[in-house]
Amino acid sequence: MPGEAALGSVSQLWRYPASSLAGERQDAILVGPAGMAGDRMFGLVDTSDNEIARPDREAKWHKVPRIRTRLVNDRDLEIAVPDGDWLSAPGAECDRTISAYLGFAASIRPFGRENAPPAYAGPVTAARYTKAPIHLLTTASLARLKALHPDGASDPRRFRPNIVVDMAAVEGSFPETEWIGRKLAIGELLLTISEPCRRCGFTIIAQDGFDNDPRILRNLVRHNAHNLGVYCTVDRPAGIKLGDAMHFL
Repeated sequence: MPGEAALGSVSQLWRYPASSLAGERQDAILVGPAGMAGDRMFGLVDTSDNEIARPDREAKWHKVPRIRTRLVNDRDLEIAVPDGDWLSAPGAECDRTISAYLGFAASIRPFGRENAPPAYAGPVTAARYTKAPIHLLTTASLARLKALHPDGASDPRRFRPNIVVDMAAVEGSFPETEWIGRKLAIGELLLTISEPCRRCGFTIIAQDGFDNDPRILRNLVRHNAHNLGVYCTVDRPAGIKLGDAMHFL
């Protein structure tokens, strides 16, 4: 392992089986060249115009991050609206339930035929952007945001990271924003930090346990050029787990 002292250790691992819906925490997961196994395989669309969910831009989608997701056997999607049962997705019952919850006709669809279940013959959709393989966020940056906005909830769920690294706060700094171009090892996983993660209106939306809060984004705009966390490319795929140490290479 690298000789440098550890910067911190993995405290949370997340994948997001369906874009814009709630994420699924993991204790351990395989990271491949394209990112976390099972990450962003499905999307949610308005069936009237096939528009993909945009909670950051349209109020009609603001309830979407409260819809829970999980993958069974790392492949089969299930969703649950608040106070609802787990339902297989994609499928008619799932779509009826989501449509009733949102108040308009909506449907879960695979991102491309390659992500569709074997027996699925329905429509597919396309991701609205090309995601970076990995989004990494440190608790030091969350602590800096909390210092700037003490009344706000600096909850990682606002920012949808794949990897949260627990590390000591750095006064006056969002540290990983200063690491662009550096290489990291997390356990056996090797990453290159490619760019800062520019934040959008999704960060202010209420979810279970915290309220709508525009000051979250305002503070990031004013104090970190609109950014929080970093995107990474994968140099060497590997499995990672909670507690793995992170080092500079």
